[in-house]
Amino acid sequence: MSLSRVIYDPFTEFDRLFEEAFNARTGNNNRQVAERDNAPRSLRPRMDVHEDAQSNTVLATFELPGLKKEDVNIDVHNNILTVSGESKVSSERDENGYAVRERRFGKFSRSIPLPQGIKGEDIKASLENGVLSVTFPKTTPEQAPKKIAIN
Repeated sequence: MSLSRVIYDPFTEFDRLFEEAFNARTGNNNRQVAERDNAPRSLRPRMDVHEDAQSNTVLATFELPGLKKEDVNIDVHNNILTVSGESKVSSERDENGYAVRERRFGKFSRSIPLPQGIKGEDIKASLENGVLSVTFPKTTPEQAPKKIAIN
Protein backbone atom coordinates (compact mmCIF):
# COMPACT_ATOMS: atom_id res chain seq x y z
CA MET A 1 0.00 0.00 0.00
CA SER A 2 1.35 3.38 -0.97
CA LEU A 3 0.70 6.49 1.06
CA SER A 4 0.88 9.84 -0.62
CA ARG A 5 0.67 13.20 1.03
CA VAL A 6 -1.26 15.92 -0.75
CA ILE A 7 -0.29 19.47 0.11
CA TYR A 8 -2.89 22.16 -0.48
CA ASP A 9 -1.51 25.09 -2.45
CA PRO A 10 -3.97 27.99 -2.75
CA PHE A 11 -1.87 29.57 -5.52
CA THR A 12 -2.61 26.70 -7.92
CA GLU A 13 -6.21 27.89 -8.35
CA PHE A 14 -5.05 31.51 -8.45
CA ASP A 15 -2.55 30.71 -11.25
CA ARG A 16 -5.23 28.85 -13.21
CA LEU A 17 -7.57 31.86 -13.02
CA PHE A 18 -4.84 34.21 -14.27
CA GLU A 19 -3.97 31.87 -17.13
CA GLU A 20 -7.64 31.64 -18.17
CA ALA A 21 -7.94 35.44 -18.08
CA PHE A 22 -4.72 35.86 -20.07
CA ASN A 23 -5.90 33.34 -22.67
CA ALA A 24 -9.29 35.04 -22.94
CA ARG A 25 -7.62 38.44 -23.41
CA THR A 26 -5.37 37.18 -26.19
CA GLY A 27 -8.23 35.28 -27.80
CA ASN A 28 -6.43 31.97 -27.38
CA ASN A 29 -8.56 29.40 -25.56
CA ASN A 30 -6.27 26.55 -26.50
CA ARG A 31 -6.68 23.41 -24.38
CA GLN A 32 -3.11 22.31 -25.20
CA VAL A 33 -1.78 24.94 -22.81
CA ALA A 34 -3.77 23.55 -19.89
CA GLU A 35 -2.90 19.96 -20.75
CA ARG A 36 0.84 20.70 -20.89
CA ASP A 37 0.79 22.56 -17.58
CA ASN A 38 -0.65 19.71 -15.50
CA ALA A 39 2.69 19.09 -13.79
CA PRO A 40 2.71 18.78 -10.01
CA ARG A 41 2.97 22.17 -8.30
CA SER A 42 6.48 21.52 -6.99
CA LEU A 43 7.74 20.97 -10.55
CA ARG A 44 5.92 23.90 -12.09
CA PRO A 45 8.13 27.00 -12.04
CA ARG A 46 6.60 30.32 -11.06
CA MET A 47 6.00 32.64 -13.99
CA ASP A 48 5.42 36.41 -14.26
CA VAL A 49 4.27 38.13 -17.45
CA HIS A 50 4.63 41.91 -17.96
CA GLU A 51 3.59 44.05 -20.93
CA ASP A 52 5.47 47.22 -21.86
CA ALA A 53 3.22 49.36 -24.04
CA GLN A 54 5.97 51.89 -24.82
CA SER A 55 8.39 49.35 -26.28
CA ASN A 56 5.61 47.03 -27.57
CA THR A 57 7.15 44.02 -25.80
CA VAL A 58 6.11 41.29 -23.40
CA LEU A 59 8.53 39.96 -20.78
CA ALA A 60 7.88 36.54 -19.27
CA THR A 61 10.11 35.50 -16.36
CA PHE A 62 10.36 31.97 -14.99
CA GLU A 63 11.92 31.01 -11.65
CA LEU A 64 14.32 28.12 -12.28
CA PRO A 65 16.64 28.03 -9.25
CA GLY A 66 19.73 25.86 -9.59
CA LEU A 67 19.26 25.16 -13.31
CA LYS A 68 21.71 25.83 -16.11
CA LYS A 69 20.74 26.78 -19.66
CA GLU A 70 21.58 23.21 -20.78
CA ASP A 71 18.72 21.95 -18.55
CA VAL A 72 16.08 24.23 -20.14
CA ASN A 73 14.31 24.01 -23.53
CA ILE A 74 12.28 26.77 -25.17
CA ASP A 75 10.02 25.75 -28.05
CA VAL A 76 7.43 27.55 -30.18
CA HIS A 77 4.72 25.51 -31.87
CA ASN A 78 1.33 26.76 -33.14
CA ASN A 79 1.83 30.16 -31.45
CA ILE A 80 2.46 28.57 -28.05
CA LEU A 81 5.75 29.23 -26.28
CA THR A 82 6.73 26.29 -24.06
CA VAL A 83 9.50 26.38 -21.48
CA SER A 84 10.40 22.86 -20.34
CA GLY A 85 13.27 20.97 -18.87
CA GLU A 86 14.44 18.69 -16.16
CA SER A 87 15.44 19.55 -12.62
CA LYS A 88 18.28 17.51 -11.12
CA VAL A 89 19.20 19.63 -8.11
CA SER A 90 21.05 17.91 -5.29
CA SER A 91 22.86 19.39 -2.30
CA GLU A 92 24.64 17.89 0.69
CA ARG A 93 25.86 19.51 3.90
CA ASP A 94 26.63 18.69 7.53
CA GLU A 95 24.51 20.23 10.27
CA ASN A 96 25.31 19.47 13.89
CA GLY A 97 26.78 16.08 13.02
CA TYR A 98 23.93 15.08 10.68
CA ALA A 99 24.35 14.63 6.97
CA VAL A 100 21.64 16.64 5.21
CA ARG A 101 20.89 15.73 1.59
CA GLU A 102 18.27 17.59 -0.39
CA ARG A 103 17.26 16.48 -3.86
CA ARG A 104 14.72 17.68 -6.35
CA PHE A 105 14.26 15.67 -9.52
CA GLY A 106 11.61 15.84 -12.19
CA LYS A 107 10.46 17.35 -15.45
CA PHE A 108 8.60 20.63 -15.74
CA SER A 109 6.76 22.56 -18.43
CA ARG A 110 5.04 25.95 -18.67
CA SER A 111 3.29 27.28 -21.76
CA ILE A 112 1.97 30.69 -22.76
CA PRO A 113 0.17 31.75 -25.93
CA LEU A 114 1.98 34.11 -28.29
CA PRO A 115 0.34 36.85 -30.35
CA GLN A 116 -0.37 35.95 -33.99
CA GLY A 117 2.51 36.50 -36.39
CA ILE A 118 5.40 36.28 -33.91
CA LYS A 119 8.41 34.54 -35.45
CA GLY A 120 11.03 32.51 -33.60
CA GLU A 121 13.75 35.06 -34.35
CA ASP A 122 11.65 37.75 -32.61
CA ILE A 123 11.93 35.89 -29.28
CA LYS A 124 14.93 36.58 -27.03
CA ALA A 125 15.83 34.58 -23.91
CA SER A 126 18.44 34.77 -21.16
CA LEU A 127 19.06 32.83 -17.95
CA GLU A 128 20.71 34.65 -15.06
CA ASN A 129 20.80 33.73 -11.35
CA GLY A 130 18.05 31.13 -11.74
CA VAL A 131 15.64 33.47 -13.54
CA LEU A 132 14.82 32.83 -17.19
CA SER A 133 13.70 35.98 -19.03
CA VAL A 134 11.89 35.60 -22.36
CA THR A 135 11.05 38.73 -24.36
CA PHE A 136 8.89 38.93 -27.47
CA PRO A 137 6.92 41.62 -29.35
CA LYS A 138 3.36 42.28 -28.21
CA THR A 139 2.26 42.82 -31.80
CA THR A 140 4.01 42.57 -35.15
CA PRO A 141 4.47 45.65 -37.36
CA GLU A 142 1.84 44.26 -39.72
CA GLN A 143 -0.70 44.18 -36.88
CA ALA A 144 0.07 47.65 -35.52
CA PRO A 145 -2.77 50.14 -36.01
CA LYS A 146 -2.29 52.40 -39.02
CA LYS A 147 -3.75 55.85 -39.44
CA ILE A 148 -5.63 56.37 -42.68
CA ALA A 149 -5.74 59.89 -44.10
CA ILE A 150 -9.08 61.13 -45.40
CA ASN A 151 -8.97 62.69 -48.88
